[in-house]
Amino acid sequence: MARITKKKKNDDLYKAILQLKTEDEVYRFFQDLCTITELRSMEQRYEVAVLLNQGLIYNDILEKTGASSATISRVNRSLLFGAGGYQIVFDRAKERQEEPKA
Repeated sequence: MARITKKKKNDDLYKAILQLKTEDEVYRFFQDLCTITELRSMEQRYEVAVLLNQGLIYNDILEKTGASSATISRVNRSLLFGAGGYQIVFDRAKERQEEPKA
C-alpha cells in the first residue's frame, strides 16, 4: 500500500487543518478545499470505517451506506494495516463519551 510521505508541501495543509477550532470551521474549509463528490466520498469512507469498527458485516454496510464492496474492502484494509488514523479518531471519540459531564 502506498503511503504519502511527509514532505514540506504536505505539512502546510495538515497544519492549516489544525488551525480550525469548530465543526463549522472544518466544514467550511473542506467545502472550499474539496468538490462535493470528494466530500461525499470521504464521508462515506468514514461511515464505512465506523460501521466496520462496530463489527458490522459487508452486506449490512453496503445496505446502510451504498458503498461498493471495493470501498468497504479498501477501508477495511486501512483499518487493519493503515497508518492508524481511524483508530486515533475512534479512541478520542470514546474518551469524550466517557468523560464525566460537569
